Amino acid sequence: MSRQPRSGRDNRPASRSWLWTLGFAALFILSLGLIQRSEDAPATAGPDHRQNNSEEEYQRERNSYIIGFCLALALTFVPFALVYWSAFSRFGLLVAIGVFAFIQAIVHFRFFLHINPPKQNVDDMHLILFTTMILAVMAGGTIWILYNLAMRMMF
Repeated sequence: MSRQPRSGRDNRPASRSWLWTLGFAALFILSLGLIQRSEDAPATAGPDHRQNNSEEEYQRERNSYIIGFCLALALTFVPFALVYWSAFSRFGLLVAIGVFAFIQAIVHFRFFLHINPPKQNVDDMHLILFTTMILAVMAGGTIWILYNLAMRMMF
């Protein structure tokens, strides 16, 4: 029995499992809205400005999380789809994944960490830039070391 090496791709049509995942994500987001509506009770305490203001703030923050979740989900699925369907060359895929990762980092800063550069304190921005620099040095150093080791093992 001789086994033929399998290529990275099957000759069958593309799987539609990502559609199911997207559908479940949409149902999850819709269920969050339905749960929130069922938990809301009419305010019987009268016109309390603080209560009304906190409800508006809660609504705004919840909408921010939902928008951020949808954007993060889309910015995750698109690179996976590009790789799965080999839409670009290898270098093009690496560039596309890097661009989507950068955009997703911005989405996380804006929608989950609520960091808005024009409104942020200078000390907070310095902390964010320092953390970004440390992460870049760690990731870049790791990639450099692994690339160097791979090149040494080839020869």
